[in-house]
Amino acid sequence: MKELVKIIAESLVDNPDEIVITEEENERGSVITLSVAEEDMGKVIGKQGRIAKAIRTVVKAAASKDDKKVSVEIQQ
Repeated sequence: MKELVKIIAESLVDNPDEIVITEEENERGSVITLSVAEEDMGKVIGKQGRIAKAIRTVVKAAASKDDKKVSVEIQQ
């Protein structure tokens, strides 16, 4: 899932070198944290959070194939 988030984020931002993705396991599943450059934050979140919601939907759908629960958080 971490690789999927990276591919999506790299296609959206102007500074792909500044993408930082971490994945941690907790009792409810995996939490993937995405961090991008400040000037790219708007491109990842989108108008009214639509792109962020789409990223979460795609990752959730991919994870459900493996019967996993994954959530994506975007850090500023």
